[in-house]
Amino acid sequence: MKKYLFVDRDGTLIVEPPDQQIDAYAKLALLPDVIPALRRCVDAGYELVMVTNQDGLGTDSFPEEQFWGPHRLMLQIFESQGVRFIDTLIDRSFAHEGLATRKPGTGLMRGYLGDDGWSRRASAMVGDRATDIAFADNIGVRGFLLGSGEGEWDWAEIARVLCEAPRRAEVQRDTRETRIRVSVDLDRGADAVIATGLPFFDHMLEQIGKHAGIALSLRCAGDTHIDEHHTVEDCALALGQALRQALGDKRGIGRYGDALEPDEARVAITLPMDETLARAALDLSGRPYFVFDGVFPRERVGDLPTELVPHFFRSLCETLGANLHLAVRGDNAHHMVEACFKSVARALRTALRRDGSALPSTKGML
Repeated sequence: MKKYLFVDRDGTLIVEPPDQQIDAYAKLALLPDVIPALRRCVDAGYELVMVTNQDGLGTDSFPEEQFWGPHRLMLQIFESQGVRFIDTLIDRSFAHEGLATRKPGTGLMRGYLGDDGWSRRASAMVGDRATDIAFADNIGVRGFLLGSGEGEWDWAEIARVLCEAPRRAEVQRDTRETRIRVSVDLDRGADAVIATGLPFFDHMLEQIGKHAGIALSLRCAGDTHIDEHHTVEDCALALGQALRQALGDKRGIGRYGDALEPDEARVAITLPMDETLARAALDLSGRPYFVFDGVFPRERVGDLPTELVPHFFRSLCETLGANLHLAVRGDNAHHMVEACFKSVARALRTALRRDGSALPSTKGML
């Protein structure tokens, strides 16, 4: 989904003079750090929308011809630095009129509020007044109050928080067969907390958390009195959904399982475990596809049927939107299953890693 950064103008993008009107070129001055901060936000996928109150614009106290020249010059300066506002929303009323179009009112936002194609959770508003923060609350986005006082923000820190936001997700999946709670944090390593009622399966999920370098918590209450199938399948579906949500728009990810050189992708992780060798090739392409090559020498390892190992990874690919090729050979079924989970986890580790801010696709989406 799209994410917007709504931005006030006077006092936020440009210095606000004592008379609160930018009605001459000599009054136009950009605030410190605003261009690099906005450029960083644009590179991170934010679309910029200016929302500004201009008291009495078009009246004798503020003629339009005095406004548009400095305003257009400001936009040209931003655009010359790769910062483009896709929309500019201007309210011309005075505060005493109490119009709904004046911030913190949302009258100017009707087109956006009626559109479900953008994420309120991922979007934000930056302004220099309490009315800007109230406006952010009214449209359901996070508000940043620009300034130098306690609890206020500067542009560099705003950009850091917006562009380096922790990639976290929580998923609850309840069916008649299983009840699952899973949470992930892709930017923090921690001991996995797993409880599925299947101890060996728990141990395998712990391998994903450990070797992918993520914080993973997964709890499942399933109908294991019938068999293990629903628990294994639904845990994979819920985990894939959580990983996909945490990835967001996937800007800045490595995407592939490993990198040989900056411009040459080597997508395979090969992992030995005694006599066993497993190989996982991963692409977080958004297109689910799974290929498995391997034959396990026995039907079960602990409480986990080995036939469910490829089924787990196939289900994970469905909700994660991943292309995974997994091959394993060996003599010990325990080693083979564990090597499968570890090799996929190591492939995830490099595919999930932050690698700049660009989207790793020529299509413009993943």
